Amino acid sequence: MHIDIPEGQDTIAYVWGEMVPGIGRAASDFSLAVYAHTTLGLREFEAARLRVAQINGCAFCLDWRTERDGRKVEEGFADAVTRWRTTDAFDDRTRLAAEYAERYALDHHGLDEEFWSRMTAHYSQAEIVELSMSIGSWLAFGRLNHVLGLDTACALPQR
Repeated sequence: MHIDIPEGQDTIAYVWGEMVPGIGRAASDFSLAVYAHTTLGLREFEAARLRVAQINGCAFCLDWRTERDGRKVEEGFADAVTRWRTTDAFDDRTRLAAEYAERYALDHHGLDEEFWSRMTAHYSQAEIVELSMSIGSWLAFGRLNHVLGLDTACALPQR
């Protein structure tokens, strides 16, 4: 960990809540909103989230599985995300979510008209904006936690 945490303090609550309360709490609210207000299906949501986690190397994000109504993605889903180009476990929307997450994180300048034609064939404009904001949140906050060495102490805050 690259940040000194006072003894007895919860790492995430201290860094995100106490060290920079004006920014940290707003960032936390945005991060939580991605989970609380999503309209995306669980598989496409998790495909994008896990692909960003794989790219970021965030230990917590790699281990986390989003749960909805008592359901999580199947065992082996993360491996399928790694192989999003070739896996037969994904429908078009799920494959596109993983592809978009990867390209957003690694080559956002390379998102060409061919890609956008495929996206708009499978996602509404509102879904594209939602997925973009979600990927942006995971990319930024997963990297922040990993860079500062917080990702091994991370847990989603309860509000």
